[in-house]
Amino acid sequence: MPGFTPGRRYQPPFMPFKRQPFKKRALAAIELAVKGPLFGCRMCGNCLLQETAFICPMECPKGLRNGPCGGSTPEKCYVDESRPCIWYKIYERSFQLGREALLLEVLPPMDWNKAGTDAWSDVFEQAGNVGVKNIVAGLTSGEAGSVSRTLDSIFRPVRQPDWWQGDSEYHAPKYSEPASELESRLKAGEFVVAAEVTPPLSINTDKLKQHIEMLKPYVAALNFTDSASAIPRMSSWACSKMAVDLGADPVMQITGRDHTRVNLQSGAMGASALGIRNILCLTGDSMTLGPGPQGRMDIVDLDGIQMLWILRRMRDEGKYLDGREIKHPPKYFLGAAASPFASNMKFQALREQKKVNAGAQFFQTNVVFNADALDEWLNEIAKRDILDKVYILIGITPLKSYKTAAYMDKKIPGIVVPKKILKRMETAKEKGDEQAEGVQIALELIEKIKSKQGVSGIHLMAVGWEEIVPRIVSEAGLGKRISSQVEEPARSSSKSQRSAQLVDFVTG
Repeated sequence: MPGFTPGRRYQPPFMPFKRQPFKKRALAAIELAVKGPLFGCRMCGNCLLQETAFICPMECPKGLRNGPCGGSTPEKCYVDESRPCIWYKIYERSFQLGREALLLEVLPPMDWNKAGTDAWSDVFEQAGNVGVKNIVAGLTSGEAGSVSRTLDSIFRPVRQPDWWQGDSEYHAPKYSEPASELESRLKAGEFVVAAEVTPPLSINTDKLKQHIEMLKPYVAALNFTDSASAIPRMSSWACSKMAVDLGADPVMQITGRDHTRVNLQSGAMGASALGIRNILCLTGDSMTLGPGPQGRMDIVDLDGIQMLWILRRMRDEGKYLDGREIKHPPKYFLGAAASPFASNMKFQALREQKKVNAGAQFFQTNVVFNADALDEWLNEIAKRDILDKVYILIGITPLKSYKTAAYMDKKIPGIVVPKKILKRMETAKEKGDEQAEGVQIALELIEKIKSKQGVSGIHLMAVGWEEIVPRIVSEAGLGKRISSQVEEPARSSSKSQRSAQLVDFVTG
């Protein structure tokens, strides 16, 4: 095991895509000889060790470079249980060393042209630009902050290229009128309800359309998953377009697992042109959760935070990732997943702050079964001064059986089912009324959540049980919605609806 990393497995370094000059090859060999034994270096050519407490983030099986996925646990990585969650270890060490503020900087995706090459030559070049005299003076002046400023002048331009320019600041949306009815109702202070509609497995959309028509009078938004659990279904954008045509305002999910930086941008432009105004950015489930044969599991081109950063800049700055100007920028309301119980709540709150800084305007959390325990997470969020910058919708799933409850508790990272709920479902199983008890539990949770300060609504993840949603909304006293008109360019107004697929929220 390398000296400074808690990772337990050796991973081979990347090889350059094309032949490098001798000097570059020699420097790369020296860098690997030094950093390999110390940090388990994979020679990504885009080194971030200083920002990640000298634990290489490329040890993450997903290749995430901005923090843990929603499946993070203290014990192990859910993708490869033979190793720890490397991002949990990065957070743990950063907090211990007082370096957690560095984790807020939105870091760029890999420049794969540099993979397999050295990172030192870029550092040496930037040091030359700063100047030896300036570096020596900055490191020896004795002024407060001089050393950190000097080092930052060398390393920041290397890790934040001109095409990215990430930072750790909050970027407020640069528009005033709501982009969607969902955003309009949240801004009006309404306690909203969102619901999930599971995309079909075939091209038959009869049931999909029935569910959209059935649910739209009861909820504020409809959410369509993007091949959750790495199982192919009809695409989220196709379902979202059908919802627009039926007068509902969809939340389209986009997972980093299946999207490159190219089709993220083109897909978002197309969605906006079609009248889809809510986008939920998720890193996505690993291929390990899906059926075989499995695709590549070691690379995610973009994580959820990078997706938010790119889409926010397209909307607010009118720029593609490559710097090209967008004459008519897209319009959309950006969301992200939140995981209150995935790991240490301080870690999760920092992760959520980073998403808000990058561009998240609303959160949908994964499933919550303990409303009282939410207070600690909300307090941590409040300490980071983002409660007034993001709308939070708490995830609720009506349990259909004791078996489902036990499976969630044991198998799905980030979800904790209290023993008293497990006992209630077990007793209900013996009496033959599991579904009724599951609905009652959901209603009790909603009643508690409605009173939480900082919570803007719920999203119901019925996971194939869409028929129960109207009953839950009605019995929870949330009532039918009153439509508000949101101007849509060159098309009729659409109504909102939204939710999220279970595992995608866990690992988003």
